[in-house]
Amino acid sequence: MVEPEHRLQVLIANEKHDRLERITALVEALGHEIVGSAVDIGEVGPLSRSTDAEVALVGLGLDGEHALEEISQIVHEAACPVIALIDAEDPRYVQEAAKRGVFAYVVLDGEEAAELQGALDITLRRFAEFQNLQGAFGRRAIIEQAKGILMERNGISADAAFALLKSHSQQTGQKLNEVAQALTQTHQLLPSARRADKGGD
Repeated sequence: MVEPEHRLQVLIANEKHDRLERITALVEALGHEIVGSAVDIGEVGPLSRSTDAEVALVGLGLDGEHALEEISQIVHEAACPVIALIDAEDPRYVQEAAKRGVFAYVVLDGEEAAELQGALDITLRRFAEFQNLQGAFGRRAIIEQAKGILMERNGISADAAFALLKSHSQQTGQKLNEVAQALTQTHQLLPSARRADKGGD
């Protein structure tokens, strides 16, 4: 087994016991951790919250509107992105599922285990890359917010504010985004300089 760059915490739900066991084995073979499994796909929402799953693999049939309604409910209730496992490729169904918020889909049409493992591997790797990218954007946003706070409070430029953050990071041994996050959290508890000035008039 080759360890993935990012070991995902995966929730699996499928109404067929044999399919559930098969997907579980394949996901574990890819090096990811199964944090929850269910035969009742209605349990996806609660399980996604109680297990802190990063992604849910949910087996769905192709029985028209009923399945699409289930997708809407699952995506709405789940605390993590949902990847649909479907029995056959149906462009209209896939398009409708995407509109309802499904992150991706994998076709389970009785192919060999190696092909299924390859499809799951590609999908889960793309998801891990998506998660990493989201994290990078989030860190960037926090740093920009912290710079804005320092600029407002100290009347300094963006470059000077970034230099302050970087200097504090080096002095304390904390990561830059940790320093920025601490500053933004503290700032939320304090009145802004402008509000303080108005209050003092």
